[in-house]
Amino acid sequence: MQETDKLLKIGNKEFKSRLLVGTGKYSSLEVMQNSLVNTKCEIVTVSVRRVQGLEHGHKGLMDSIDWKRIWMLPNTAGCSNAEEAIRVARLGRELAKLAGQESNNFVKLEVIPDKKYLLPDPIGTLKASEQLVKEGFTVLPYINSDPLIAKQLEEIGCATVMPLGSPIGSAQGIRNAANIAIIIEQSRIPIIIDAGIGVPSEAAQALEMGADGVLINSAIALAKNPVLMAQAFSKATEAGRSAYLSGRLQESQLANPSSPLDGVISKN
Repeated sequence: MQETDKLLKIGNKEFKSRLLVGTGKYSSLEVMQNSLVNTKCEIVTVSVRRVQGLEHGHKGLMDSIDWKRIWMLPNTAGCSNAEEAIRVARLGRELAKLAGQESNNFVKLEVIPDKKYLLPDPIGTLKASEQLVKEGFTVLPYINSDPLIAKQLEEIGCATVMPLGSPIGSAQGIRNAANIAIIIEQSRIPIIIDAGIGVPSEAAQALEMGADGVLINSAIALAKNPVLMAQAFSKATEAGRSAYLSGRLQESQLANPSSPLDGVISKN
């Protein structure tokens, strides 16, 4: 992070790192721990239902993370309607308290009835967001790359919106760049690109576009070497942010010589 850069502010919390990381799909808790260290992340998502259900890869997870250093972002993964997501969000708040984060009201809101493509339900997301904001949650909703939905969620009082780059776990990269650019342009709250990013260069692209951060899970956890990939994503996120702050060279249809033409020897 450059000295002139601002911290990432979500709700009333500030973070140096713009890389958020998921905790699912790792081959072991040890690999997850080492990967998290290499990402330099300060926020990790935790699936409330999977932790409570002690599902594979989640048993012992709560004891594997230093919650004094890392801020928990409980998520409502697996919820197919607004009512279910609201209930799980409340359980997530209690889970954060058990980790010693008494003031943690964060929730990554996922309302996903579609089991094939895992696309979020905009109506259910709006409904759940409105209720959770009323209850004092810091809501980070996962959405389609829809500028209208993004603006509505901002007006409701969500702390950020998290548009997908492409379907969850697909590694297709940022397929909705035009819509995401509109969301970024119109938003007064942070924009975190979530889902679909497969390689570090795509994370850098998201930050170069002006996104405030990225959330990565599968691309790290399912890499052949997750620990090394975690380091790569950390560097790419920092590079993308620096590139955005620097101001890129504008594209041109014509060539523009990099060397000055003044003083060039000419034939007479």
